[in-house]
Amino acid sequence: MASKDLRTFIRELHQKRPDELKLVSQQVDPRLELTAIAEKSSQDGRYPGVFFTNVKGSSIPLVINLTATYERLALALGTSVQELVKAYGERQGHPVAPKITQEAPVHDVVLQGKEVDLYALPIPHHNETDSNFYVTSGVLICKDPESGRTNAGMYRHQVQARDQLGVWFYESHHGGVIWRRYEALGKPMEVAIAIGHHPAFALAAISRLPGIGGEFEEAGALLGEPLELTKARTVDLLVPARAEIVLEGVLYPRQRHREGPFGEWPGYTVEEGEKPCIKITTITMRKDALYYTIFPANEEHRVIGALPRMGSIYRRVREAIPGLVNVNVPAHARTHCYISIKKYQDSDVKKAAMTAILTEPENLRFVVVVDDDINVFNEREVMWAIGTRFNADKDLLMVKDWSGPGGLNPTGWEYHPDGSRTPIMSTVMLLDATMPLPPRQYPPLSRPPKELVERVDAARVLRDFDPSLLKVNLDSH
Repeated sequence: MASKDLRTFIRELHQKRPDELKLVSQQVDPRLELTAIAEKSSQDGRYPGVFFTNVKGSSIPLVINLTATYERLALALGTSVQELVKAYGERQGHPVAPKITQEAPVHDVVLQGKEVDLYALPIPHHNETDSNFYVTSGVLICKDPESGRTNAGMYRHQVQARDQLGVWFYESHHGGVIWRRYEALGKPMEVAIAIGHHPAFALAAISRLPGIGGEFEEAGALLGEPLELTKARTVDLLVPARAEIVLEGVLYPRQRHREGPFGEWPGYTVEEGEKPCIKITTITMRKDALYYTIFPANEEHRVIGALPRMGSIYRRVREAIPGLVNVNVPAHARTHCYISIKKYQDSDVKKAAMTAILTEPENLRFVVVVDDDINVFNEREVMWAIGTRFNADKDLLMVKDWSGPGGLNPTGWEYHPDGSRTPIMSTVMLLDATMPLPPRQYPPLSRPPKELVERVDAARVLRDFDPSLLKVNLDSH
């Protein structure tokens, strides 16, 4: 059986959920037209994966929105949406070592020297206010000069020339930490950027893992098999053997280039300035490569970014308290986190909430802890718990100056009348929407018996409405 990669996932998706894939064969311009079509196809809230077979200026087909729903990510991990976060968090604790192989489809084609041309790839200009074309799905692989450990992370990469990419690191990104170490040593940093692999590999690269490295092992845990790696051609790094495309290159000390602005996951076009840049020395790819792009500032960006954070929060909170039930970081509001627990002591609430913001310090602004009878994936239930179990004068904790300053969220900035802005620290709200523990008594819930509800077969009982079966004349008299 073939090892899992982007193609095995596409085949499985086509077999099991064929209505979630669409194809566009007419020529499209990668500058805004491509994403306009993808946006139009998503306006009914279904977000199908869209394949473009004829992208202007490139011979390589492209797919977008492939990982835009939790249902498809659940399929990728072989689980259900309801069990998705739990499965992710539990697999994190059981890493699977990668496997080195000489059989590397990603080395079918090797381009070097004057053959290196990023403009020959169907890299899109995604949103109107983006500064340029951007590689949004690239997983940057590098090696820490202190520990020797390999790190993989997903960052935004601006196309700046036929052989140059920009890169934007958060201060806390491990890739940024490693880069600053190389620059302090006055040494160049070798990198490889892998584009197009199984969704499990992308998810592992986004995960919040403690310390530098571990993403290859987590990818194996999520795949359920070792990730196949092979030696890169011109840099001293291991890369996914079954990736679609790999860009090899070098970051040189003290070299900067203007980067941004770019549409980020909160839905705003933010962040620009002098950033590190990568000199691309080699492009390797499959002989019939497929380009995979993530639609930034859109549902796909938020969904694929939210699940790894949920899994990481789940694992850390479970280590802190025994009664964790589930975690949800809603894709439409990735600054929110809903945690359900079986509360054994009142301090469990604060421990759960504080662990969540320690795991995800840059992005979370609003954490709600609810009882185990609340489905955190049903926002109506979460809001009901806030309305009926939360009392602001005693159940609200505000942690001031927690995240920032600045960052991708507009709330990390103060805006001035002259059009300028200054970075500021942001506050996090922690809400306790749980019922008090015994012996204090809370009013009983008003619902039908749970066992009767569970026995109802809605598909058989609820029929399409037929007024003739009512035996009541609905006509006006």
